[in-house]
Amino acid sequence: MVTIPRFDEITWLAYGFGDRDLTQAALGCDERLRTFRAVLLRQVHSDIVHVLDRAPEESPPGDALITYRPGLLLVVKTADCLPVLMVDEARRVVAAVHCGWRGTLRGVLERTIACLRDRCGVDPRDLLAALGPCIGRECYEVGDEVRGRFAEAGYPDGLFRPLPQRPAKFLFDLADANRLQLVRAGVDPGNIFGVAVCTHCDPRSHSFRRDRQRAGRMLSFIGIIPGN
Repeated sequence: MVTIPRFDEITWLAYGFGDRDLTQAALGCDERLRTFRAVLLRQVHSDIVHVLDRAPEESPPGDALITYRPGLLLVVKTADCLPVLMVDEARRVVAAVHCGWRGTLRGVLERTIACLRDRCGVDPRDLLAALGPCIGRECYEVGDEVRGRFAEAGYPDGLFRPLPQRPAKFLFDLADANRLQLVRAGVDPGNIFGVAVCTHCDPRSHSFRRDRQRAGRMLSFIGIIPGN
């Protein structure tokens, strides 16, 4: 389990970035989380955001969850994509977001922050954001089409590093692209935290790029502890 020191200071918060050992069954057996009801998405690499005041009957399609209700555990699944957990400490609102390159390009974090602002009264400057393990900039190879689409969306070319030995191929910094998106949405850069774990390199992590169809999925979660 990977944690963030700043998030550890929040006594009413349950959260974590899991590794390959944190399965859905293990999550349900965790003593700290026994009072929670887990909510998982049917992730579709979109900018669809759900604001929940109760657990849905079925997993909704989308890539971001928000709640202000204690006892709901927001869970996203990743295997190279970037999980982002956010919290407004004063208003007691939390969010979990799945950020692949397609969701990043569609602005899923900006969309989530807009929902936090418009539907939950959150000031983006008050948000704390944690970027979890994902495929690192030395391992994430993409084609020229992806680079071009990000350039059209206004992202700096410095997010992409050319591979001279592989024409029209680039190494892409997924975490930095989302860090830029958070800042663009109004989050204070000093409130953005990250972990130095590349899922492609770390054997404790699931990686689709490394393991293809044999890859499992890691679980990242956040929720408000009931009664705190």
